[in-house]
Amino acid sequence: MYDDITSFQNTLKRSPDAVAMVAGSPAYPSIRGKVYLHQMASGVLLTAWINGLPQSKESCAPNIYGFHIHEGNMCKGNAEDPFADAGLHFNPKNCPHPAHAGDLPPLFGNQGFAYLSFFTDRFIVSQVIGRTVIIHSHVDNFTSQPSGDSGTKIACGVIERPKRQQTCQRCSAHPPLC
Repeated sequence: MYDDITSFQNTLKRSPDAVAMVAGSPAYPSIRGKVYLHQMASGVLLTAWINGLPQSKESCAPNIYGFHIHEGNMCKGNAEDPFADAGLHFNPKNCPHPAHAGDLPPLFGNQGFAYLSFFTDRFIVSQVIGRTVIIHSHVDNFTSQPSGDSGTKIACGVIERPKRQQTCQRCSAHPPLC
């Protein structure tokens, strides 16, 4: 049974069950954002607010970015891949791409900002606590194996349980960005 629209509206009013604070790599230091995960009866509602995405000056540039949950538990790496320790896509059932549990819809940049909210039954929140959310430099083609040829990892965040309830009264227009 799927949740109705009222269930989604009410879910967004409560504190999330998990949060990832996203930050850009040294090459993309302006990227910042939050990813919220809300467990619902028949799936997970994931909402992302991302600022500082790179924007091409070309008139027909897509400005679309790959977005995945990775199996690793930290946003560290090396000079060549600053988020190498994030590992591969979260894939507990060993499915081919794009059926990994961690395969998410792409982020569509709008003047450096992206907002995404979607509902999935590929995982439950408790399965992804401690894993990482990654933003890639290119859109996932949802075909190439093993991970969609979505380019360099440009931002990362570790999915964690919220440390405390937070109320934001000073910026009611965009509470998730507080």
